[in-house]
Amino acid sequence: MASTEDRPAAARARAELPVLPAAGALYRRALLGALPGVGGRRGATVPAVELAVTGVAVDRAHLADYDRVCGFRLADRLPPTYPHVLGFPLALRLMTAPDFPIALTGVVHVANRITVHRPLTADETLDFTTYAENLRPHDRGRQLDVVLVASVDGAEVWRGVSTYLAKERRAGGGERRDRGERPAPPPAVARWRVEPRVGTDYARVSGDHNPIHTSRLGARLFGFPRPIAHGMWSKARCLAALESRLPDAFTVDVAFKLPVPLPGTVAFSAAPAREFALHDARTGRPHLIGTIR
Repeated sequence: MASTEDRPAAARARAELPVLPAAGALYRRALLGALPGVGGRRGATVPAVELAVTGVAVDRAHLADYDRVCGFRLADRLPPTYPHVLGFPLALRLMTAPDFPIALTGVVHVANRITVHRPLTADETLDFTTYAENLRPHDRGRQLDVVLVASVDGAEVWRGVSTYLAKERRAGGGERRDRGERPAPPPAVARWRVEPRVGTDYARVSGDHNPIHTSRLGARLFGFPRPIAHGMWSKARCLAALESRLPDAFTVDVAFKLPVPLPGTVAFSAAPAREFALHDARTGRPHLIGTIR
């Protein structure tokens, strides 16, 4: 349910950036802001601003590298998850602003929804806008949605909505996790060994250098015994396995459950009704649940 903090586009100030920001500098800012006494007070609401950048071209070498890391076929057609990577630095700029209500370090990506309005190719130039909305309580803290929209010649062609959770101590209230009995996992159609290099390789192609994915020490600082795979790599890897079955226009929703430890072995399952999932190959514990419609 939308919160009262959602704002229509007309109520948000628009800030045009000349080029996409550098992700590395933004991560350094986020890590510095996490130090005691440095970060200052965060905003109590989502910022009433949207960031925009125009004329973002696809580097075919980078696209090919991304395809290899995630398991897509090498082609000029963009994978459905690729615009997320292309526009990620813009969203990162929004999330590292001093008044952004949650700190980037330690934040958990809990869900992602992508809508592809039509196929996109590497020779198209994209315009991106991003904004945050729907800040709401959760039983483990607060969560919000970061929206990233890609357009071509003024028409929206792709939209991604990422839901992020900031873990905080709370005295009850908010959305609660389902703690019921876990159903048996569906039969696996494939098993994948996920090596530690997945974390560093995906960080390189995506610009997402959160240390929980690339460093054992960084992972331990945030409560993980070893690095974990990026959620968007897991989503991309599942869609790569379904690549031949994807329609030209669709929406794919994913809920990220338990993290994929690096290294680890996962079981991939897919149903004819366009539902798919990723589970721990040994225990059956869920890592990802997805639906295509």
